[in-house]
Amino acid sequence: MLSVVDRQGYGQTAVELGIFVWGETDTRESRQCRQAEEIQMKILLTGGSGSLGNALVDYFLTREYVQKVIVYSRDEYKHFLMKKRLGCDGYHGERVRWIVGDVRDRWRLETALKDVDYVIHCAALKQIPVCEYDVMEAVNTNVNGAINVIDASITRGVKKCIAITTDKAVAAINAYGKTKALSDSLFQNANARGETIFALVRYGNVSGSRGSVIPHWREEIKEGRKPVVTHEMMTRFWITLDRAVEEILFALEWAMGGETYIPKMPSYFLTDLAEAMGGYDVGEIRPGEKLSEDMILKTDETYEAGDRYIVYPSVQWKELRELANRKEIAYNSKFNKHWLTIEELKEKLKEI
Repeated sequence: MLSVVDRQGYGQTAVELGIFVWGETDTRESRQCRQAEEIQMKILLTGGSGSLGNALVDYFLTREYVQKVIVYSRDEYKHFLMKKRLGCDGYHGERVRWIVGDVRDRWRLETALKDVDYVIHCAALKQIPVCEYDVMEAVNTNVNGAINVIDASITRGVKKCIAITTDKAVAAINAYGKTKALSDSLFQNANARGETIFALVRYGNVSGSRGSVIPHWREEIKEGRKPVVTHEMMTRFWITLDRAVEEILFALEWAMGGETYIPKMPSYFLTDLAEAMGGYDVGEIRPGEKLSEDMILKTDETYEAGDRYIVYPSVQWKELRELANRKEIAYNSKFNKHWLTIEELKEKLKEI
């Protein structure tokens, strides 16, 4: 059960508070509470044809109060794959609609956001070597695209926009991280401009998602090659798609403007993951690659809320709750209390 932060303090569950939380089992009281406003909810996902977008669409289709989910993405082939998987094309009144569009196109975004209540901004250029080589393309998507999402959301009167960010934006050393760090600041600052609430959810690479190391290594193994670990001391956080979706739903429900939500996650060594998959060779570190994942700096204004941390912005444009248990921590995959063993990784790999 999700732990939630209420307006008085910590530690109470959704059932104890008697409120509706995204993803919780419905109660009569929660249905009555949201019936008037949320029964016709419309949600748009930028970059919604990727692994996270598919998981979010699957979740929202199980909720009667979600009237429409709009997948906004420039990849028509992935649209085709989603339509095939879901068994609908979006042209005959179904609850899912697909719009071919790019976050670089402000006017296309504004058209797509007509009557939309909530936005989840997943679109980004994420491959570190690609962003290192094509810096301006990273800027155009990750920075200018963020500006377009913000402007269009405010213009269309969107209630809340949750942007997905990354560990690479913390103590950034590569073009991807630097563009996402600026994007984060833009979303936080956007709370000064209107009634739309903007907030962030931060985590690292989702285990088993498209483009992540697990499917890549599995392909290598199929072709008779060992996985290549670029540095033997490299660490990462472990997060599944389900946990990422859960954190996004929490932010959709509770964000007041400017916060960054970070789930608590176990760490692992890349060498242990490779051993769990059958062994490895050692290669060279890639341009812009970090040895560990940073989620929170010690200088951040950080609070603990159940199985997550909440970081407040340095400049608060919204009146946020004063929370009781501020933490002075540096949340890094190298310095973590919870570590996955090789045996635990083997068990988790069975689920991916």
